[in-house]
Amino acid sequence: MYKVAQCWDDGVVNDVKVAEICRQYGAKATFNLNPGICQSQRMVGWKYQDFEVLRLGKSEFKSVYEGFELASHTMTHPHPTKIEPEVFRKEAVDARHFIEDLKQRVQRGFAWPFGDFNEACTHILREEGFAYGRTTQYAEDILKTPDYMALPSHCHFADPEFEKKWQAAKKTGVFYFWGHSYEMKNDKALWDRYESLIRKISADPEAQWANVVDLVT
Repeated sequence: MYKVAQCWDDGVVNDVKVAEICRQYGAKATFNLNPGICQSQRMVGWKYQDFEVLRLGKSEFKSVYEGFELASHTMTHPHPTKIEPEVFRKEAVDARHFIEDLKQRVQRGFAWPFGDFNEACTHILREEGFAYGRTTQYAEDILKTPDYMALPSHCHFADPEFEKKWQAAKKTGVFYFWGHSYEMKNDKALWDRYESLIRKISADPEAQWANVVDLVT
């Protein structure tokens, strides 16, 4: 058996479809949120290529993410190394508290905005009791990292070698990928590819879906 985990950043409307696909195939996922940016209702976030990215409204969080793990991505998505350490601490912890109030349970995950971190920031995560901090770095055996506050993944979901890396990761006992759901835009081919990957993993009798926090605790 080996564990499979995935996570998705930023709390955008395309997460709705990711959640639907995951529910259909019994897959787990962790969603990394910036609650300080979101308003009560949906709002325009930015443009990704030609696609207008919408942020979810806070009023939707409970229903959209029902049954899924949530993690802090800071309140407002700053560069962690470009703000004062105590400002970073507040950003990380306030987002965690928001999520814990929403879920009514402890949520110890964190994803680094822009993949940006340093030793001072990782020290703060440890002090505050986070279980991990996901980076945008990659490794063949992610659990060999010396510091889970700088946790790599195996690949991005759109990696053209996704399936090759998935197969190679099996021998380590863990496969972990990440992405932004808005990267699939409204492109049917991209969504079909993602659904196909989730279906294949779920059909593997050796695969066990896990939350990211389950990989490190």
